[in-house]
Amino acid sequence: MGTTDFSGGVDGRSLTGPAAPPSGLLDLLSVAAVVLNADGQVVFWSSKAEELFGYTAAEALGRYAADLTVHEEHRDAVIKLFAEVMETGTDWAGALPIRHKNGSTRLVEFRNMRLLDDLGDTYALGLAADQAAVERVERDAALAVRLVSQSPVGLAILDPDLRYVAVNPALERITGQSAAERLGRPAGEVLTFLNTDPEARLRHVLETGESVVDRHIVCRPPADPDHEHAWSVSYYRLEDSGGRVLGLAYSVIDVTERHRAAAEAAQARQRLALIASASACVGTTLDLETTARELADLVVPVVADVAAVDLLDSVLRGRTASPEGPARFRALAVSAAHSTEAADAADPPGGLATYESDRLITRCVRTREPVLVPHTTRRDLERIARHGEAASLLEAAGVHSYLAVPLMARGEVLGALDLVRTRNPAPFDDDDVLLATELAARAAVCIDNARGYQAQRHAALTLQRSLLPELPSHLPGLEVACRYQPAGATSEIGGDWYDAIPLRGDKTALVVGDVMGSGINAAAAMGQLRTATRAFAEIDLAPADVLYHLDHLTEGIEQTITTCIYCVCDPRQGRCRLCLAGHLPPALLRAGRPARLLDLPTGAPLGVGGVPFRATSIPFRPGDELVLYTDGLVETRSESIDARLGTLLDALTETRGRDLEDTCDRLLEILRPPGGEDDVALLIARARACDR
Repeated sequence: MGTTDFSGGVDGRSLTGPAAPPSGLLDLLSVAAVVLNADGQVVFWSSKAEELFGYTAAEALGRYAADLTVHEEHRDAVIKLFAEVMETGTDWAGALPIRHKNGSTRLVEFRNMRLLDDLGDTYALGLAADQAAVERVERDAALAVRLVSQSPVGLAILDPDLRYVAVNPALERITGQSAAERLGRPAGEVLTFLNTDPEARLRHVLETGESVVDRHIVCRPPADPDHEHAWSVSYYRLEDSGGRVLGLAYSVIDVTERHRAAAEAAQARQRLALIASASACVGTTLDLETTARELADLVVPVVADVAAVDLLDSVLRGRTASPEGPARFRALAVSAAHSTEAADAADPPGGLATYESDRLITRCVRTREPVLVPHTTRRDLERIARHGEAASLLEAAGVHSYLAVPLMARGEVLGALDLVRTRNPAPFDDDDVLLATELAARAAVCIDNARGYQAQRHAALTLQRSLLPELPSHLPGLEVACRYQPAGATSEIGGDWYDAIPLRGDKTALVVGDVMGSGINAAAAMGQLRTATRAFAEIDLAPADVLYHLDHLTEGIEQTITTCIYCVCDPRQGRCRLCLAGHLPPALLRAGRPARLLDLPTGAPLGVGGVPFRATSIPFRPGDELVLYTDGLVETRSESIDARLGTLLDALTETRGRDLEDTCDRLLEILRPPGGEDDVALLIARARACDR
């Protein structure tokens, strides 16, 4: 007998070596093979035939098949079918009841065909399987097909090279990609819209057999690039019953609605938290720029990638805004979530900018209504920016959505909150308009309060500075320097003042006072007291008498409590007479000695009444320095007054012999905290030889 060479293989692949494992389908069907000669005798009998009919090969070979396996009532019909197959060569298939060796009857699916050998002899090949097994496999196959085609779960099958072999309609619907767009193509080429590397993950599952179950993916599929979709994806390797890797399958469940509901709930919570945070984070001070910056920082990056707060210049000047024409804005704050050209396009804080009537921010303040552009075009950017260069910067930054809301307080439009998105892919929508409007409304009240406070503070400061004197250019026997610093931006100004008053006989009166309280009232009271002090000094009253009359005068002044120190320096006598009204003691620096505080009767503040004032006379010779100051220089919340006074004396000793102007600056540098909460009045007098 010759041999057959299969080394040529199929498609160039060799078939020598171990046979590939079976698919398992024939095992499921338990197909039996039987060969009959032309007379109907059994000449071949497979092991599966033994299982199906119950007869061993030894029992079946040589016997007539009809006598062996067919009931007598069916025998003639079976012989007739056998004869037709042998005569015509036509295959026959159908179900027949057969007799098992144990006497039972079962339906068996048959397929009969004629065989012809090289000698011209004919045989009949019968393939048989239990009909129940066949029906079960057919039912399972049909069910599988139905499940795949009708399942709402997207399914895909890939071969070992990760090329698509099959996809079901649900996957086409979920991803928006047809089967034709996938079949035969590698997964990495199809799934380019995913942010991760899907092919690497699929390859890992294929190589290791480790399944991935319920992996959450958020993406923008090609069919709907403007919206996020969420999928639950599972990957698993496909193997046959023999363990041979057939490829890989993955399932996709669309959970977009659940994802969006969760995202909307989270966004709602975030927005509520943002509104609550606005009450605590915006308006922490009465400084206009700080309040605007707090608003801009609050909305970035939760609401926008870049935010700008611009106020109408007319509002800041206390004038009514024009209802038409260009709008002039003062930029107060710009905040950006990241470095971007969009921030560069915004007007720098502190600067003035005029926007024509066709600009969107101008329309916002004129109509007092939000302006929303969900998807911006180049034309829109030109209406957002002040000029073409800024529009180009916005375009380069990738600005794709714009929102402006007016800042309204007490029925007046103050300006606008300007918002753009660059990296955030979602366009502004109506919910964003409501949120931004709410935040702007809350912040506008704080901005209006800061604006009113700033106007009042500016008026008070102007009044106070106008009331402070210009020191005489020449004082006999004295060199004098002084400083006034108002309180920081978080507090109102006070009623501190200083004065140097030339008197008869080359004498000079030195005064430092502090009206308790703050604001315009304190400044006005300070002005009255300073004027009265000059008047009493002009009639050459003694220091104690001056304070007595000032104390009496305070009965008609609203701000009644005032501390004061009044000194009269007489260079010809080389002495200085001092009197205190509840004021901090002055410091004295003599040549060759450290600075010290003078131990003087403190007295009671002006306005208390009924307490006598006592003056003290001290030597005051050339080179001696006398330092008068208000409590704003030395009082803080973090250190004791004794420690601060010690610092003052050390600083004075350190500056011995310096120019008095430099000494004033140095003392303020050392002792004045940034943003001090109280005014400071400082006066330093140095005795010098009197001209004869």
